[in-house]
Amino acid sequence: QVQLVESGGGSVQPGGSLRLSCAASGSISSISGMGWYRQAPGKQRELVANIVSGGSTNYADSVKGRFTISLDNAKNLGYLQMNSLKPEDTAVYYCNARLRRIVSGFDYVYWGQGTQVTVSS
Repeated sequence: QVQLVESGGGSVQPGGSLRLSCAASGSISSISGMGWYRQAPGKQRELVANIVSGGSTNYADSVKGRFTISLDNAKNLGYLQMNSLKPEDTAVYYCNARLRRIVSGFDYVYWGQGTQVTVSS
């Protein structure tokens, strides 16, 4: 069974840092691309950052210069390093990834279950 599992969320004071991890498991050969999304209460889910296997990245304006997305295909892991956190970063963060299935060779999109990030003094 192919799945994505996020970890690393928690509570932090403004100005603090957290690193989210997204682990892909199952019959996959590689991660073709990964994105991190977030959803705050009463708001729509929004893209925070994404990365493709070649290394190109894209960030929402609100997190540029503070967040860094990375991919470790050797370990089937993705990361979102979040620095200088603000209260407005509070949300449930979701990992989304295109995973290449071993048997078919095709990419399929999967979502993780989400991890809560709370920034508060």
